[in-house]
Amino acid sequence: MKHLFFAVLLFTSAISMAFTDPVGKISGSVMDKELNEPIPYATIIVNDMQGNLVTGITSSVDGTFLIENIKAGDYVFKVQFIGYKTYNKDIHIDRNNTDIQIGQINLEPDVAMLDETVVVAERTTIEQRVDRKVINVGKDLMTTGASASEIMVNIPSVNVDQDGNISLRGNSNVRILIDGKPTNMDPAQLLKQIPSTSIKSIELITNPSAKYNPEGMSGIINIVLHKNANQGFNGNLNTGVTVGENTRFNGTVDMNYRTGKFNFYTNLGTNFGPRENGGTIFLPEQDIEQEFKVDNERESYLYKIGVDYYLNDKNTLSFYTNQSLYDGGPDGFISVRDLNDPSMNITQRLNMNMDNMNAAYNLLYDHDFEKEGHDIQFELDYNKFEEEENSTIDFANTELDFTPYQEIVNQDRNNFTGNIDYVNPLSEVSKLELGAEVRLLDTDNDYVTTNPDFFDSEYQYDRDIYSFYSTFGQNFEKWSYQLGARLEQFNVDAVYNGELVYEDEYFSVYPSGFISYTPGEKNSYQLSFSRRVDRPGFGQVNPIREVASPRLTVTGNPELDPQFTNSVELNYTRNLGKKGSITSGIFYRRTEDEISQVFTTQENDPGSILLTFTNYDSNDSYGAEFSANYKFTEWWSTNTGLDLYAQNLRGAVGTEFIEVDNKAFTFRTNHNFKATEALTFSLFGFYRSSSQDLQLDVKPMYFMNLGARYSFLEDNKATLSLNFNDVFDTQEFRVEDGRPFEQRGRFKGETQTVYLGFSYRFGGGKNRAIKRKNRDNDESGGGGVF
Repeated sequence: MKHLFFAVLLFTSAISMAFTDPVGKISGSVMDKELNEPIPYATIIVNDMQGNLVTGITSSVDGTFLIENIKAGDYVFKVQFIGYKTYNKDIHIDRNNTDIQIGQINLEPDVAMLDETVVVAERTTIEQRVDRKVINVGKDLMTTGASASEIMVNIPSVNVDQDGNISLRGNSNVRILIDGKPTNMDPAQLLKQIPSTSIKSIELITNPSAKYNPEGMSGIINIVLHKNANQGFNGNLNTGVTVGENTRFNGTVDMNYRTGKFNFYTNLGTNFGPRENGGTIFLPEQDIEQEFKVDNERESYLYKIGVDYYLNDKNTLSFYTNQSLYDGGPDGFISVRDLNDPSMNITQRLNMNMDNMNAAYNLLYDHDFEKEGHDIQFELDYNKFEEEENSTIDFANTELDFTPYQEIVNQDRNNFTGNIDYVNPLSEVSKLELGAEVRLLDTDNDYVTTNPDFFDSEYQYDRDIYSFYSTFGQNFEKWSYQLGARLEQFNVDAVYNGELVYEDEYFSVYPSGFISYTPGEKNSYQLSFSRRVDRPGFGQVNPIREVASPRLTVTGNPELDPQFTNSVELNYTRNLGKKGSITSGIFYRRTEDEISQVFTTQENDPGSILLTFTNYDSNDSYGAEFSANYKFTEWWSTNTGLDLYAQNLRGAVGTEFIEVDNKAFTFRTNHNFKATEALTFSLFGFYRSSSQDLQLDVKPMYFMNLGARYSFLEDNKATLSLNFNDVFDTQEFRVEDGRPFEQRGRFKGETQTVYLGFSYRFGGGKNRAIKRKNRDNDESGGGGVF
C-alpha cells in the first residue's frame, strides 16, 4: 500500500509537469560598437511572431539586462536606442532551452539619425563611471570662463588657490593630462593658457587602475579638447570678452573635414589680457606689514591639428600635434613696512616675462583583430617645452643697500614616451589587458644673474622609466571585478654645475583592484584600491635659488625621495531615471615618505626665511563626497555637490616639527532655469570652510555667480552667454594665526567680472566620431566593466 501511494504520487507529479508550460529567461549586455562602452537605458523588447508586445525592460547602468518568466514559444527579440540601428534576433524557448544567453550586443550608430550632430551640449552633465567622474562641458554658466583655470573652481572635488594651483580632494599632488597625455609645463600655468571653449570634457580619475601611469597622489585630471569627426566640413566658433579691472579676450575655432578614408581636424584657441592680483599680510609679533600688487600679463595661443587615416576596417593610423605659445608674466611690487623702524622699509619692484613654447606630437597605429574587442595599439609621443624667464628686480622707498639686478632662466625639457597596449576579450565575460611603456625625460636649466649675492649655474635632471602592466577582469550579471599590477624601473640622476649631486634607481610594483556590484537598474556600488607615487617635481629638486620676495628665498632639494600612497575608495550611484542621479563616496589615503616644505631662517640674514623641501614619515587623509545631478521640473535642474576631507599633516616650520589635523569641506551648487526653449538662466554658489596647512590657518571663502544664455538662428546654431561672476565681491583668500609666527593676510584677485560670450556651429555631420584610444584616455577601463 505504501509503495502504491508513492507510485501514484510520482505519476501525478509527472502528469502535472508535462502539462505545465516551462518558462525561460534572456540575459546579455548592450555596448556601443565603436566606443566599446556600455549603453545604459537601452530599450529591450520581446514580441511574439505577430509583432505583439510580450514584455520589455531597459538596460542597467552598466549595459546589462535580464528578462525572466517568459513562456515557451517563438519570439522576436529587439534592442533599440536613439541614434543606433535596431538589433533583432529570433528567440526560441522550450523545456530544453530555457536559459537564453545572448552575450554582448554591439549596437552600430545609425548614420541617418546622426545628421546635424550637436557637438557642444546645452547643459553640463556629470557622469559617474566605474573608475572616474566625467564632467561633459556644456554652454552654461558652470563651465563658462576665459580659461580652464577659471572654470576649475566650478568642478566637483577640485579647488583652486589664489595662485591658480589645483588640488583634488584637498591634495595638490594631482596629475594634469591634456587629451590623455602629460605635458612638461607647470599645471597652474598650463590651465591659464587653455581657452575654456576648447574643452570638451573634464575627467576626474581619483583611483586609477594599474593601466595608468602611477604619478599623482590624489589622482588624475584629464582635460579632453574638442575633436570633431563628422562627415564633410564642420566646425564651431566660440569667442568671449571678460570685463573687470582689466579686459580679457578668448576665442576658439574647432573644425574638421572628413572624406573617404581621411579625417582632418583642428582646434585653434587664444587667450590674452592682464589680470590683477593683490593683497596684504601683517606680522603682529614683528610689527611688519607687507603689501603686494601684480598685473599678470598674458598672451597665449593653443592649436591642435590632426589626421586619422582609415587604411581599412581593421587598421587606423592617426597623428596629431598640440602646440601652445605663451608670452607674459607678473609686473608689480612687494612692499615691506617696519612699523617700529621705518629705515627698514623696502619696496621690491618685479617685472618678469616668460616666453615659452610647449609642443606635443603623437603617432598611433591601431589594429583590430577578427574577434570583437581584440585590439593592439602602438603609440609614440614626444613633448618639448622651452622657456626663457627674464626678470628685472629693483628697489625703492628704502635706506637699505640693495642693488637692482636681473635674472634670466632658460629651461629646456624633452619627454619621449613609447608604448604598446594589447586587449583580448578571452570570453564573453573575461578580458585581459597587457602593455609596456618607456618614458625618457631630459631637463636642462641655465641660470644667469647680475645679483652679486648669487652666481650663475647650470642644472641637468634626467629621468628614465620602464614599465609593464597587466590587468584581468570579469563581468557577470550583477558582479564585475578587475585586478592588475604595474611594474616600473625608475632611474634618475641630477648634475649641478658639472657635478653629480644626486642619483637613484629603484624597482616598484603598483597593484590595483576594482569590484563593482549592480543589484538592479537603480543602484550600483564600486570598491577600488590602488598604489600611487608622487615623484619630486622639478622645482622641488632644483637647487637654483629663487628669490620670491625681499625676505623669502626658495630652493629645491636634489636628494628628495618619492612619496608613495595607498588609496582605498568606495562609491555608490543611485539612478533616478529621467530625473537624474545621486553619487556618493568615501576614501582613505596613506602616504609614506611624505614630501613637505621646510621654513628656516638664513644664517647671514636673521630677518629672512629660506623655504626648501624634505621627506617625512607618513600622512593620513580621508573624506567623503556627495553630488546630485537632478531635474526638479521641466524648467529647473541642478548639479550640487558636497566634499568633506581631513588630513594629518606633519612637517618642520622654523626650528620645530609640528603636526596639524586639518578638517574642511566645500559646497557647490549650480542651478539652471529654462525660461523658454531658447532662454536659460543660471545660478552658481560656492562655499569653502576654514582649513589649515602647516604654515597658515585659512578662513572661509564664498561667492555667487549669475548667468543667462540665449540660443537663436536655425536649429539654435548660435548662442549668446552673459555671466556676472562674484556678484557680491566676496571671493578672496584670507589667512590668520600662521606658523612659525603669527600672521594675518588677505589676497584678492580680479574676480568680480562680467563675461559676454558668443558661439556658432556650422556645417553638418553624418558620421559618428571614431574614438581615439590611448593609455591615459581610455574610458572603457576600470572595474572589469567592458
